[in-house]
Amino acid sequence: MLKALLTRRRLAAAAAGIAVIVTIGAGVAPASAHSAQGAADARPAGHGTARVTAPPIRHVWIIDLENESFGYTFGKAGHKQAPYLTRTLPSQGALLSNYYGIGHDSLDNYIAQISGQAPDYQTGQDCEFFEQFIQFGGENFDKWTKYGQLSGDGCVYPRYVRTVANQLTAHHLTWRAYEQNMGIDPHRDGTARTAHGPACGHPPLNKIDLTDTTGPANDSYATRHDPFVYFHSIIDNKAYCDAHVVDLRPLAGSLKRLSATPNYSFITPDTCADAHDTPRCQDGQKGGLPQANRFLKVWIPRIMHSPAYRAGGLIVVTFDESGDDTDATACCGEKDGLGFDDPSHPNVNEPGLYGPGGGRVGAVLLSKFIRPGTVSQVPYNHYSLLRSIEDLFGLAHLGDAKQPQVHSFGRDVYTRFK
Repeated sequence: MLKALLTRRRLAAAAAGIAVIVTIGAGVAPASAHSAQGAADARPAGHGTARVTAPPIRHVWIIDLENESFGYTFGKAGHKQAPYLTRTLPSQGALLSNYYGIGHDSLDNYIAQISGQAPDYQTGQDCEFFEQFIQFGGENFDKWTKYGQLSGDGCVYPRYVRTVANQLTAHHLTWRAYEQNMGIDPHRDGTARTAHGPACGHPPLNKIDLTDTTGPANDSYATRHDPFVYFHSIIDNKAYCDAHVVDLRPLAGSLKRLSATPNYSFITPDTCADAHDTPRCQDGQKGGLPQANRFLKVWIPRIMHSPAYRAGGLIVVTFDESGDDTDATACCGEKDGLGFDDPSHPNVNEPGLYGPGGGRVGAVLLSKFIRPGTVSQVPYNHYSLLRSIEDLFGLAHLGDAKQPQVHSFGRDVYTRFK
């Protein structure tokens, strides 16, 4: 019966009753033994597939924007509204014109980028309740699929589900998630107060996510755009989470010194600055792409002038999904079908609500290993991004980044690397 209820994601809303609701200054914190152990508690079978030879990049910055299709962003409208994003940055680096989101709505895309876990019904609905992920198992799979997918439904993954953050910590590499506007209202977002500012903002388990609705004019933090807090392997160690999931403000300080810059930085603008809020932001400003353009014009030059970037860093700017739920186009072997048809998707048969993917969104990459003006038409998606980061740091491939049809960025992107 459970299999039948999950076969069509649109029908799952009607069957929602069966969903189980159990539901530092500028320096970088050292690795935590507790978190490393949490990452290693249980692992799926298989060790991923062959990796590409990657450039010697030791610092990566990922900036996620929201809800625009490639045709809109990099077409006439985008050129007019966001020329820095659509003209200046591609002229300085690479435009990936066939880069895709993996689902709808937001959260499932963010989770895919850091863990390779495919959408389930709750993550595809942005987890309005901060529910525990309930593992199914026994009907179609014994815990994991061959691509490292955990069969079940919910929001906050068990401690044995790893993320790229856990991988980095286990390999004595550093990371931080910088979340703009986190901590303005601790009651709303559940942040902790630390010496370096607000940190680790998320609702209590099995409670409503108050940031999933429109907030006050001065507060546009959204938990659903902060994927790290959906993993017990991160939030169960409060000191670890507080040190790594922080407000945007410490970013400026971390860029000043090579030793203070994390190897991996995940930057989430607030819902005005990431183009989510349109036509108006919560404070009344005009929203959409112009706000994202403004954010990038401030932060991209700061990153590019940092010692870590000049030593050979990589900046990735992309969008979570196309924003139109009816645009479920995909690449890289994504298709409709539950796990017994496609073991990369055990929990929903339509990750994109009306099809297999989250639409074509595009991506821009900047690095000294990329020839300015590069355009790649090779198909990539968020799993490709995860796989590419793992290759850069010598990490195993997680989740759907293991799929043989998912490829890391290659010589079509790193056009200045021999």
